Amino acid sequence: MAAVTALATVATPASAAPETDAMSSWANAALRHLTLEQRVGQLFVATVWGKSADEAHPENKKRYGVDTPAQVVQRYHVGGVIYFNNAGTDNVDDPAQLTRFSNGLQRAALTSGAHIPLLISIDQEGGNVTRVVSPASEYPSAMAVGAGRKPEDAKRLAAISGHELRAMGINHNFAPDADVNSNPLNPVIAARSFSSDPTLAGEMVSAQIAGYQRAGWPGDTVSAAAKHFPGHGDAKDDSHYGLPQIDRTEDQWRKIDLPPFKAAIAAGVDSIMTAHITVPSIDPSKEPATLSKKFMTDILRNELKYDGVIVTDSLAMDGVRKMHPDTEIPVLALEAGVDQMLMPPSLDTTIGAVIDAVRSGRISEDRINQSVLRILKQKWKRGVFLKPFADERALPREVGTKQNLAEVQRISDRTVTVLRNDAKLLPVKTLPGKVLVTGWNNPAFPGKPAEPVAALAKELGATALATGAAPTTAQIDQAVAVANGSDLVIVLTNGLRTSASQRALVSRLKETGKPVIAVASQVPYDPAFVDVPTWITTYAWRDVSMASLAKVITGKVAPKGKLPVNVPNADSSGVLFPFGTGLTW
Repeated sequence: MAAVTALATVATPASAAPETDAMSSWANAALRHLTLEQRVGQLFVATVWGKSADEAHPENKKRYGVDTPAQVVQRYHVGGVIYFNNAGTDNVDDPAQLTRFSNGLQRAALTSGAHIPLLISIDQEGGNVTRVVSPASEYPSAMAVGAGRKPEDAKRLAAISGHELRAMGINHNFAPDADVNSNPLNPVIAARSFSSDPTLAGEMVSAQIAGYQRAGWPGDTVSAAAKHFPGHGDAKDDSHYGLPQIDRTEDQWRKIDLPPFKAAIAAGVDSIMTAHITVPSIDPSKEPATLSKKFMTDILRNELKYDGVIVTDSLAMDGVRKMHPDTEIPVLALEAGVDQMLMPPSLDTTIGAVIDAVRSGRISEDRINQSVLRILKQKWKRGVFLKPFADERALPREVGTKQNLAEVQRISDRTVTVLRNDAKLLPVKTLPGKVLVTGWNNPAFPGKPAEPVAALAKELGATALATGAAPTTAQIDQAVAVANGSDLVIVLTNGLRTSASQRALVSRLKETGKPVIAVASQVPYDPAFVDVPTWITTYAWRDVSMASLAKVITGKVAPKGKLPVNVPNADSSGVLFPFGTGLTW
């Protein structure tokens, strides 16, 4: 309770409702109590290592000179922390552990010199980008939701997700993805995008923002973040490893990429995440958009009138580090108009660079204060000051409940899309005696292994034989041998364009003469690469999507999904399956 008492150094608001005068008054009062170092700390969202606030981890020592996540928070007065579940940071075990972690971090923040609670962030988009897995609710991907065509479903999924995240002490979700996935070759967005259609993407983005931010009292909601401005959907390269160049004209950008972000601003989104991409037709300097005053200030602030928090994508990504040293990047970002910087490789380097820029006169304290005020207001709007802690005892009543799981499943059931049924295999209302489920999985996937073959086989009572993301000749031979003794074969794919071995698997299964149902388990572009008479796409491979797939295959539900993108021919010479394709019965 001492941490909560510390907030009394300034007047705590009586309500977390977005009353502009009260919010501004409180934020300005809080700002006056912060030193320059504490204000600059608020501009950063840190990566920490470990699974509890007090766990000593050698990577914290190596990077920050302290042992524990709590000590990182207290040393640097950071404005936020982000959770990951990959092999590097490995912050996530389960909801109960995360709740304890969040509360420990907030205690550290509230007992530090700044006495300002944290934005605790995560990437919980659904589908492929899911950090917290079962026993929390898991969700279909954005593209699956786009296939369902129902904004009310998008809103409800976000409301469930936001409520569960807040119950774990997480108050900022870096979602929804507002990119328009117009390039089927995009290696990093793909099914994270709702659609290749700007209008449909904008409708879903608006709906999800309402679900995250307005479905309940502010202390039970989370901030949304529309990403990745000005639009990563046409990139053919991954900004984690390089600086993608977008070759659209400005008119094309305004017609295709901009509408979902305008919709997000109209919906009152708390934050917008930048993209490490360059668009020479709009900013000839070829600076990453993250560091571009043209994009961050001239367009986002002045033209679009956005006054929420602009947060960078990770500063550890190569896309933002190609042109400048780490000491220059945070200063350039602030000069461009950014407010908060995510995952800097070194807090000492980046915080020190900003402080030096202020003391040298390159950046004014007023400029720092503008961004800190926006961050404080975001925390105020979400009730983070009033409710920094999560109730650990209430967790079983809030997270992964039967009601939530059932509702997510019902929504997922409306997303499966049947693209071809030329052999009239579907629906298989009476499964034959021997059914084989084979194909793509990824047991090394961060967090929860991707094992949709086993999940689907369990739903169908079938034999499971996963062949992985790059099946060997021996694995293909084994799958073909089992298929020859089966009555029905279901093969899952993921990324046939770049996987010759997966293409070989599907082709050889087809050559057995057995009935084959091919399923694109993530991106819907796979059917262009192997001609199979029966193709389905699920846009996601998590258990909830496999359960929906099983229902469609067996006729328990009719397929309702419609393609939210065009599926081009393999050589991109035309469209194989146009936007809106979706068979039903």
